[in-house]
Amino acid sequence: MDPAAIPTLPRGVRLHRDRVREQWVLLAPERAVTLDPIAHAILSEVDGTRSLAEITEALAARYAAPPEQIAADAAGFLQALHARRFLDLSA
Repeated sequence: MDPAAIPTLPRGVRLHRDRVREQWVLLAPERAVTLDPIAHAILSEVDGTRSLAEITEALAARYAAPPEQIAADAAGFLQALHARRFLDLSA
């Protein structure tokens, strides 16, 4: 995934806190994905204006983790969501 790519949640897809199960989910029409804490941290940074590189920098600073590892993990996760049409990418 290009570090300059800007991930956005498409219309109808949203991050939601499921209070019954006490966990975060990504909701789309007739579909849902349960998120672990890492996936939630990545998606919490997706605002439709920042690039993957900027998201990676923010996560690396917040969690004091190596930017290379975060970039690889975030890119793989976001690419998988894009393949399942839970995420749009623009250049």
